[in-house]
Amino acid sequence: MRKGIAVSLSEADRRRLEAVVADRNAPQKHVWRARIVLLSADGIGTNGIMAATGTSKTTVWRWQERFVAEGVDGLLRDKTRPPGKAPVPPERVAELVRLTLAPPPHEATHWTAQAMAKLVGLAVSTVQNIWKAHGLAPHRFRAFKLSNDPAFAEKLEAIVGLYVDPPAHAVVLSLDEKSQIQALDRTQPGLPMKKGRGATLTHDYKRNGTTTLFAALNVLDGTVVGRNMQRHRHQEFIRFLNALERDIPAGKVVHVILDNYAAHKTPEVRRWLERHPRWTFHFTPTSCSWLNAVEGFFAKLTRRRLKHGVFHSVVDLQAAINRFVDEHNRTPRPFVWRADPDAIIAARNRGFQVIESNH
Repeated sequence: MRKGIAVSLSEADRRRLEAVVADRNAPQKHVWRARIVLLSADGIGTNGIMAATGTSKTTVWRWQERFVAEGVDGLLRDKTRPPGKAPVPPERVAELVRLTLAPPPHEATHWTAQAMAKLVGLAVSTVQNIWKAHGLAPHRFRAFKLSNDPAFAEKLEAIVGLYVDPPAHAVVLSLDEKSQIQALDRTQPGLPMKKGRGATLTHDYKRNGTTTLFAALNVLDGTVVGRNMQRHRHQEFIRFLNALERDIPAGKVVHVILDNYAAHKTPEVRRWLERHPRWTFHFTPTSCSWLNAVEGFFAKLTRRRLKHGVFHSVVDLQAAINRFVDEHNRTPRPFVWRADPDAIIAARNRGFQVIESNH
């Protein structure tokens, strides 16, 4: 035992320390501190305590001294330590936040942690911690687009009404085309995924042509009618409408939701509508492709089948798309609209107010 240190235990202290050692839920640091004191009281030397507890000589001495000075409570309490570095003064933090909210003076679109640290004379990690504490992320931007359509509210409510409460004895179709789908082949074969390594694709590719997918999503049952075509002019659009007209049972009224692409509004298309009076077009507001339900199907197609696909020809690409559509139609789900149109209109109005107040 260390010279000048004598550890003696009362019965109450011994019972308390033995209870700590026996408690399975006690923190391990408390357990080995209690064992150091118990072994010291039993006359075990420093080397023996070190071997029994797996601690160093200085650790044994420290907790012997702590017990002599503060008793059992001192073993169960950690002393507070002053920070290694003084905290950044509030005025410097405020100045850093002010600079972050302003454009950088150098040729850059946003602040980086390195640039800000160099300017204010702080460590990069300190700048990052301050940004995190204030919810600042200068490198992140959120894309947005507000529709300028003067009839935004009316069109939105009409389309949402078709989704939520479609007319009786009617077919509601969400129709659009996904144009310029490229049949991309890779310059070298990739490697399959294996344990510890993901699949690989070469960064460069060969273009083998393009196709356009015309698709109509039946909102009521979730099925998709798709057709690949070479181009996406009004001629191909009318050809797709004719195919839908043949397949839709007679006596059904057809409501079609589609965007404002020029090929959807040509004189030829208007004359086709006049010859087919059971068809009604509902155009989405400008800059509101998200309102068209079939866009979700296109996103799923891109994400699951096209993005990492390898296609040796346009025929190969079209066959893959057709298989994906057939697979989707085996287990379709009706489209369900959940957003509140009043909340969407209010958010759009707030967006314009914010833009006007800032500019």
